[in-house]
Amino acid sequence: MKHTFGRINIIAVILLCAFSIPFAQTEYEARVQYFPKAELKAVNTTGKENTWAFILAGQSNMAGRGLVEVQDTLPSERILTVNKKGELVIAKEPLHFYEPSRTGLDCGLSFAKELLRQIPDSINILLLPAAVGGSSVSQWLGDSIHRNVQLLTNFKEKIQIAKKFGVVKGILWHQGENDANTDDIPLYKKRLKELLAKFRTIAGNDRLPIFVGELGSYSETNALWQMINEQITLYARSDNNVFVVRTSDLTDNGDKVHFNSEGQRVLGQRFANEYIKNKR
Repeated sequence: MKHTFGRINIIAVILLCAFSIPFAQTEYEARVQYFPKAELKAVNTTGKENTWAFILAGQSNMAGRGLVEVQDTLPSERILTVNKKGELVIAKEPLHFYEPSRTGLDCGLSFAKELLRQIPDSINILLLPAAVGGSSVSQWLGDSIHRNVQLLTNFKEKIQIAKKFGVVKGILWHQGENDANTDDIPLYKKRLKELLAKFRTIAGNDRLPIFVGELGSYSETNALWQMINEQITLYARSDNNVFVVRTSDLTDNGDKVHFNSEGQRVLGQRFANEYIKNKR
């Protein structure tokens, strides 16, 4: 009898676990649970001159890997973006759509919300996503196709959209993790200078402000990441229209590579404050 009872208990535990599995959230399900279900088309009511456009470019920490929460999807009619078709829509996180299985919270909406607090009510913000995870500066310079996106060509398309609907006011750039190795670090400053010059040529403004976020301080190869940050700082000293956004106190999402959600929100605020401080 004891033997039978023991077998019944084991079966009960197995059945309980089996019925519990469907209710356990996977990492992917947790990440996408608050993604917006509805897309709100937008009309630019302020006119081009009062629509400030910003390009979000770089690799995964600009594309966003943070957990999207309800607060990140609350819309403002003054914050716009585009969908996959290039149509104007009300911005909600996640803004980037190039890597569906990896997409998460970026710093864009936080950046725009902080700007709205400090600029006239007559201004709209247009955020244009152009970042693709895992992309190197060399790939950007060579207009490589990376994860099904032709990097520089896509950037050009976003500039064209920016000019169609508004005025290009700046570029937010976060990249460098893929260049944080002994071969590429010595060349990073030179390559970054060349790439940002290309960005400005495409935008038609050789003094366009560019805001460059540092790599975080949590990497398992942190010494190499800090060497990239040194290269960024060295370049910024030679370009009066490049501004560095500090990140040393921000936290990762547990993978030692990507900013967590709070880090992304703070990063966006810092980009905005740096823009306000240095806008021409």
